[in-house]
Amino acid sequence: MRTSFLQSMILTAAFAPLALFAQQPAPAATAKAAAPTDLTGYWVSVVTEDWLYRMVTPKKGDYSGVPLNAAARKVADAWDPAKDEAAGEQCKAYGAPAITRIPGRLHITWQDDNTLKIEKDSGTQTRLLHFAGSPAGAGGDWQGVSTAAWDVAAGARGPAPGNGMKVMTSKLKPGYLRKNGIPYSANAVVTEFYDRVNEANGDSWLVVETIVDDPANLTQPFTTSTHFRKQADGAGWNPTPCMAR
Repeated sequence: MRTSFLQSMILTAAFAPLALFAQQPAPAATAKAAAPTDLTGYWVSVVTEDWLYRMVTPKKGDYSGVPLNAAARKVADAWDPAKDEAAGEQCKAYGAPAITRIPGRLHITWQDDNTLKIEKDSGTQTRLLHFAGSPAGAGGDWQGVSTAAWDVAAGARGPAPGNGMKVMTSKLKPGYLRKNGIPYSANAVVTEFYDRVNEANGDSWLVVETIVDDPANLTQPFTTSTHFRKQADGAGWNPTPCMAR
């Protein structure tokens, strides 16, 4: 009896580490490995809407289509690009709430396994989208702090349900929703949905829906949808500085 008991104890001790090992959860997949679609590469703007507000700088006082409150209208009516230039703030319209609306090209790459990098040649801006949470102490610049997640839940919205990315951005430096001085505040929150759509002819499109919530300046969320077509390479990539006018 004692021999049998000792043998049982020995076997239990021998297999205990294996049992504990088997119970350990599998390592979580990185954002790059878990990607439901490939957003990387070069993409060029295709301006199919709001041509007058995107291809040229709107006239002062023209805030058509933007749900501004009275205080924000006064700010927009006082827009002076010369003052922005003198203050070194030519990039006010190139912040996260508005950068996708500036015509140009995107270059999307993985900075690391959990951080997607979006470079824009217009204004030479760079955004970092963090899948593993926000970096401590960051923010306060034009691009703010962006956290991302794959939009793969059943019934997800967008042109390609369950096949895109959701991005939340805050901690912004105040800037403009359009070049003619339409303001957003430091407390603005930007929600974006990125969806890749592949057509039968081989073309691929990136559709970016942008929703800006800013009670300090807007009477309701301001929503836009912006389209980019996939390029084979970086041909046409043309880094240019921010322009206040």
